[in-house]
Amino acid sequence: MNNMAENNILEVKRLKVSFRTNNGTVKAVRDISFNLKKGKTLAIVGESGSGKSVTSKVILGISAGNAIIEGGEVLYDNKDIIKLNEDEMYKIRGDKIAMIFQDPLSSLNPIIRIGAQITEAMLLKNKEKRKTSRKIFNSHLRELKNNMIAAYQLEGIDFSKEAKQMCDEFNNFNIEGIKLENSFNTSMVAVHDALSILEDFLFLANLNKKQNVPSILKKIRDKILLIEDPYLIKQDAPIIKQYASELKALAKTIKHNPSEKKTIVPEQIISKAQEIQQFLLKLSAQPKPNFFRFGYYLLHHEKENLALLPIEEAEAKTLQYLDENFMNKFTECATKGIEYSYKQALEGKKSSLPYFDELLEFFNHPNFEKDQAFALAKKSTDIMEKSFDKLSVESDTIAYTFSTALKDFVKKYFQSQKENIKDEARYNRQVAQYEKKIARGKKLDWKVVPAKNIDLEDIRQDILSLIQRLKDHYVDFINKADQVDFNKICITLIDQFKQQASDVVFKLSKNEAKEKALKLMEEVGIPEPRLRYRQYPFEFSGGMRQRIVIAIALSSDPEILICDEPTTALDVTIQAQILELINDIKKKRQLSIIFITHDLGVVANMADEIAVMYAGKIVEYGTSEDIFYDPRHPYTWALLSSMPDLDTKEKLEAIPGTPPNMIYPPKGDAFAARNKYAMQIDFEEEPPMFKISDTHYAATWLLHPDAPKVETPKIILDRIKRMRKKEKNDGK
Repeated sequence: MNNMAENNILEVKRLKVSFRTNNGTVKAVRDISFNLKKGKTLAIVGESGSGKSVTSKVILGISAGNAIIEGGEVLYDNKDIIKLNEDEMYKIRGDKIAMIFQDPLSSLNPIIRIGAQITEAMLLKNKEKRKTSRKIFNSHLRELKNNMIAAYQLEGIDFSKEAKQMCDEFNNFNIEGIKLENSFNTSMVAVHDALSILEDFLFLANLNKKQNVPSILKKIRDKILLIEDPYLIKQDAPIIKQYASELKALAKTIKHNPSEKKTIVPEQIISKAQEIQQFLLKLSAQPKPNFFRFGYYLLHHEKENLALLPIEEAEAKTLQYLDENFMNKFTECATKGIEYSYKQALEGKKSSLPYFDELLEFFNHPNFEKDQAFALAKKSTDIMEKSFDKLSVESDTIAYTFSTALKDFVKKYFQSQKENIKDEARYNRQVAQYEKKIARGKKLDWKVVPAKNIDLEDIRQDILSLIQRLKDHYVDFINKADQVDFNKICITLIDQFKQQASDVVFKLSKNEAKEKALKLMEEVGIPEPRLRYRQYPFEFSGGMRQRIVIAIALSSDPEILICDEPTTALDVTIQAQILELINDIKKKRQLSIIFITHDLGVVANMADEIAVMYAGKIVEYGTSEDIFYDPRHPYTWALLSSMPDLDTKEKLEAIPGTPPNMIYPPKGDAFAARNKYAMQIDFEEEPPMFKISDTHYAATWLLHPDAPKVETPKIILDRIKRMRKKEKNDGK
């Protein structure tokens, strides 16, 4: 349908999903494919039960426990995310791909304040990142040391002692830099925490709200006394002590009525709070010094106080010292290690190509032999290990997940084969019992559950696709081997070391998370976010709750936003506001959006491309222009004919009948029983996806050259005519 393109951020290929139920296996998604382009909106439209939400949950990795992904791929960032384990998927879900669900009330915990629900994911992600960053730093540095030693061994040089000294030195001054940065971060957190308290305090004071002033002034004082880092405060330490003293004195001026702890804030205190706020804002804008450089310098000049120097002078001085005494030599040796690691992996990739050819030849034949299939899959572990470049600055997930995915596919194939035989036997037994009872004249109120018949050919094709994709990936890698700049890779790797070290000590405080949450609440249109931050979901209207859900989804700055019928539970006026908000956020953040809905009218002004889905299949796919101005599938006609607008005078047409029971999928076109244009072939054979244009496809036998000509329904043609006329008038 849509070919692979560089601007595709997500690709779904031949996805099949079923659900085990007591009554049989429900075929929810039946071989669908689509692409999501960067910065674009794809709408998936169809009635309830068509498989829209099932598809979105597979993409996010949150399918129900009884779901069976029978085949297909979901490619994001060159990774088939269906194959990722939960630890790997955790890094994508929320951070890269986020979701807004249908009912905002059920998406929010009714007994937890809104603010805590927005900040929860931020704080958990930050904690996990700090935990893993040190582990990654240590393993990469160890790998670099081993490859440096191996690279020099090729030249007949024993470099083990020098490599150990260099890597120990690199680790030591990173630790020193981490200590300096941790101190700076701790003080900066205190700055942000004090600012957060002040923001709330001044906001309520401006509203003439009563507050426990002494208690709040004490909190501010306690926070600013934690601002101690010399690289942040430099010569401002006396000012901090002065403000702490003044806050203590001001707190004593408040005389409380014995029956009341809260009072209106005096103007004198508001003025001083504003003064302290401006001072703290100036501190919060201070640039963070390059502690990576400072760490090395201070290991050798521990008595020198770099905080006394202007930051530009300190950074220039430490950079020159670092380069001359360590980094130039380290970069030279590290580059050798990186080149060695790359070339070893390159040879491993070259030697793996015959293995891929062997796999392709073996799995290209149906009914392949079980023991040999498992033996070939097991062999992949050693072969793949030799092809990994563990010093690559980009994680090669295609390669790293290949062995596990291949073994899982082979296991799934033979398990499915066994289940098919077992279920076929069960089906034959039940049919025999059914026919026997009918022959005796008994009336039965039950039907025989069809045999599962898991499509083994689909699994085999998935295996071939998996192998071919990795082979093509390796061939591309080999072809570009002479274009590699190892010095550039080395610089990037060192920058990654620096970032990992920095991540170890970057602790997001609750107050910092709160300030970010308040900005998100403001971005999604929540009025007076500081007042509403501590409210509960029941204190918000449906539209406001949905805005909160959108804020939670945006909290990790995702690239893809999945909107699963986000306006269904809202009235028409609020629907329009939420759609406009999603459109604005998409443009502002350059998001890619999958918008799921049963209402074509909802996406008329926001979708770039539309996939019309029915009974687990995409029946029409095209641009918004294609679907609204040149619809071709009878189901799309039915959806458009039932869609109200202000100008339609004719009676809207309801879609007759009900969707099919997907435990018993129809033999031909699933829409045939409800389609007044259906032909005999629609009940016998499933239509292929006919190409109408480069952007427009539809799966209907009406597009076959031999089919009788059927005109688009008059109600749709009239609407198209009105829309064209309106566009022409608006353009004048």
